[in-house]
Amino acid sequence: MNAQKCSKTDLASRLAEAEVTHSLTRDEIVALLETDAYDGALYAAADRVRARYVGDAVHLRGLIEFSNICKCNCLYCGLRRDNRRLSRYRLEPEQVLACAETARSFGYGTVVLQSGEANILPVDRMCDLIRRIKALDVAVTLSMGEKPREVYQAYREAGADRYLLRIETTDRALYRAMDPGMDWDNRVRCLHDLRDLGYEVGTGCLVGIPGQSLESLADDILFFRELNADMIGIGPFIANPDTPLAGSPNGSFELSCKVMAITRLLLPDINIPATTAMETLLPEGRILALQRGANVVMLNVTEMGYRQSYALYPGKAGATDTPAESRARLLAKLQSIGRRPGSGYGSHQRRREA
Repeated sequence: MNAQKCSKTDLASRLAEAEVTHSLTRDEIVALLETDAYDGALYAAADRVRARYVGDAVHLRGLIEFSNICKCNCLYCGLRRDNRRLSRYRLEPEQVLACAETARSFGYGTVVLQSGEANILPVDRMCDLIRRIKALDVAVTLSMGEKPREVYQAYREAGADRYLLRIETTDRALYRAMDPGMDWDNRVRCLHDLRDLGYEVGTGCLVGIPGQSLESLADDILFFRELNADMIGIGPFIANPDTPLAGSPNGSFELSCKVMAITRLLLPDINIPATTAMETLLPEGRILALQRGANVVMLNVTEMGYRQSYALYPGKAGATDTPAESRARLLAKLQSIGRRPGSGYGSHQRRREA
């Protein structure tokens, strides 16, 4: 079933059913992605499911980009190993802790430690840093790439609660083309190791990578469901001039929102961030995402002097705002749409519909 084979009545009725059953076939997902005729109904359904399962609270996370050093050479990423124009940095543990204290002072229930994929700190020093941040009474999310299982276990035993490892695409051929030298199966192995070790597991995809198909995006969504992920980050591809994909067209904001909304329908109780990339493409992108299924926002608390060097893509929204300015701006926007900041850690609470 694709858009040609599926009548308007079919898709409209299946969308209504999916709001209750949280199930769509691959062909139905593709049909929704390739037409804009049902966008309003899709977004409204995703927002209702979000409200029913995770409520109106928007969980705020304090993001610390503690190093931009990366051993990988992904074609779409400004942190790629071969980008010689990028000034590399690594924050010292005391600097990271100071950023975490800022996040805690703002009432953020989670601190997210994000870096390029490399051995930024020895395992024992990283574990010590995790323990010190946990002592602030926050959840700790790590986003540091592929590691051996024993390293993930050490981080978990030190107190890490969540781990974000985006698959970016489940299309093996596209993965090989976009992520040279990397192994798709190993990345999936990492995700299963994280699940086995008791982490809340996050993954996600990049929408609009050159060569990506709608069928591939449908497979991504179904992969998230099969993995039974706890959090999913979805954002549009934004071309970086310092990468081999310079000059490629950016991904679509609307298509990114549709992937996110369908993910909410199929995984109703997970955490879904309104990503910075969405706001980079559209000034009100985060607020629109929060009205189309998202319930999390990550706010940057990295020291200002390092923000411009964490250059995944150009023009990153909020890159020149202080942490206090970012928080104040977001709180005003949340109030404008009748949403409120969440309390506590904002962990994934699996629920059953009454």
